[in-house]
Amino acid sequence: MAFNPKDRFFHKAKADGYLARSAYKLDEMQKKFKLFRSGDLVLDLGAAPGAWSQVALKLLGPKGLVVGLDLKPVEFTAANAKFYQMDAFNFDSEILEGRAVDCLLSDMMANTTGFRDVDQARSFDLCGQVLNIAEKYLKTGGNCVLKIFEGPDAKKIDERFRTLFQESKRYKPEAVRKGSIEIYIVGLRKKAL
Repeated sequence: MAFNPKDRFFHKAKADGYLARSAYKLDEMQKKFKLFRSGDLVLDLGAAPGAWSQVALKLLGPKGLVVGLDLKPVEFTAANAKFYQMDAFNFDSEILEGRAVDCLLSDMMANTTGFRDVDQARSFDLCGQVLNIAEKYLKTGGNCVLKIFEGPDAKKIDERFRTLFQESKRYKPEAVRKGSIEIYIVGLRKKAL
């Protein structure tokens, strides 16, 4: 089956007012795992263009907050969302304004090269940094979701998840394109460290 950038999720996103088809990946995982709830602080790494933040904001209510960052500017705005143009490897905790993170989301992915080994290694490095941030800023009992490319290093990320969270699962939402090597790892209820 040929790659179709304008598949049914693309058209559904346009019709539903989402900035990208990726909204349905998070929406499905939220329904299955109950990652965040009203009033939470959600940290969205790799936030551009803002589709995951849109999904989170629908449930967070007026007391909730999304703090998002990306290398690219996020042009989406909302009253209870703050976006920063920032590299996750240079994460500045000042953007959290002293609050602990209830849920850490990462749909980050390095620019792909077309060389599977290189792309998987870059994915592994990003995921490692996401977990470094989770270790420091995600509160005990908090949840985390990150995207990784399947490959030999994915098992190492699985091991870190099992160390950090009471429960961890691999999950492939329906909106992931057929044939894609991307998968999500969900960590539920961060352990007290």
